[in-house]
Amino acid sequence: MKKIQMVDLKGQYQDIKEQVNTSIAQILETSAFINGPEVHALQKEMEGYLGVKHMIPCANGTDALQIAMMGLGLQPGDEVITADFTFAATVEVIALLQLTPVLVDVEPDTFNIDPVAIEKAITPKTKAIVPVHLFGQCANMDAILEIAEKHNLYVIEDNAQAIGASYIGKDCVKKKAGTMGHVSATSFFPSKNLGAYGDGGAIFTNDDELAHTLRGVVNHGMYERYHHDVVGVNSRLDSIQAAVLRAKLPNLDTYNQKRRAAALKYSMALANHKDIVTPKMAVCCSSDTCVCDCHVFHQYTLQIKNNDRDALVKHLQSKDIPCGVYYPIPLHLQKAYKDSRYNEADFPVTNQLVKEVISLPMHTELDDEQITYITDAVLEFLNN
Repeated sequence: MKKIQMVDLKGQYQDIKEQVNTSIAQILETSAFINGPEVHALQKEMEGYLGVKHMIPCANGTDALQIAMMGLGLQPGDEVITADFTFAATVEVIALLQLTPVLVDVEPDTFNIDPVAIEKAITPKTKAIVPVHLFGQCANMDAILEIAEKHNLYVIEDNAQAIGASYIGKDCVKKKAGTMGHVSATSFFPSKNLGAYGDGGAIFTNDDELAHTLRGVVNHGMYERYHHDVVGVNSRLDSIQAAVLRAKLPNLDTYNQKRRAAALKYSMALANHKDIVTPKMAVCCSSDTCVCDCHVFHQYTLQIKNNDRDALVKHLQSKDIPCGVYYPIPLHLQKAYKDSRYNEADFPVTNQLVKEVISLPMHTELDDEQITYITDAVLEFLNN
């Protein structure tokens, strides 16, 4: 059996090696390292894939979130609601812009932000909602968009973990993750479903005016060289990363299908154990005939009930099986984001999840032998 990786980027590279190497060599020859032809081509191809009018490339996913908020004109003191159970980048940019983060609990089955909790948290100062499409599937966008319209709020989709996922709402119309809010942000960090070989990110929107603003923000506020029309930042996607992403984009749906196939095998092996809750996919549509790709399994995350999750982590590591705990501490308890406004009683789901979740290896190169070895090791520990 080959060595198990949490993410096997080397194996994935072998299939696109010739295209990637050729493209990088061409960039080195032309020296068009920033905003070159590869970046512009990727922009058009991503817009076509997602069915969105505008892609604004940038340097990383965290910048993408920050730039989206800057483009919307949010002001210090404005409240932005987001999930307590997610990576810190989502709340980090809110704080950096001197906005007021408002953390709320998540749903117990999908781990995505709870619309009921959003509604309760809205005040006259609330200006935006940031749903995080966690672990590879969309938050309840029907409910979130209804709340946003009711209260005249912006919706900024954090799509760093769900690129390529679909959402089918109550109207049974399929939409791509990251195309439903006023603006969305994604990350091309190497381990993402669509990952570069370094940092990278992008912002997406169907709003022409907002897109124009964002294109200035990413480039020092310039639309014409040395004319600074808006306050901006330096955040650009380089040509080499764009070339890697162009090589991967035509394979993204296949990559995501492979992840779903691996997830199904995991779930079939682990489904009947009393101490395990396997990932749940949200109901995509009320139609019995609806088939959708609503989960792209950026992570395959179990809940371990009535047992010692941390001891399981050590057991897997002893068998050379990498795993992750995403996330071990709620954002509302992180030193940087603690606030007297928060009441522990408002976070029952998050406070439980941080004790129970464990993510198993998930990538396009997993094979049956590895999956069997991993699931046998999990069951071995839980059955002892």
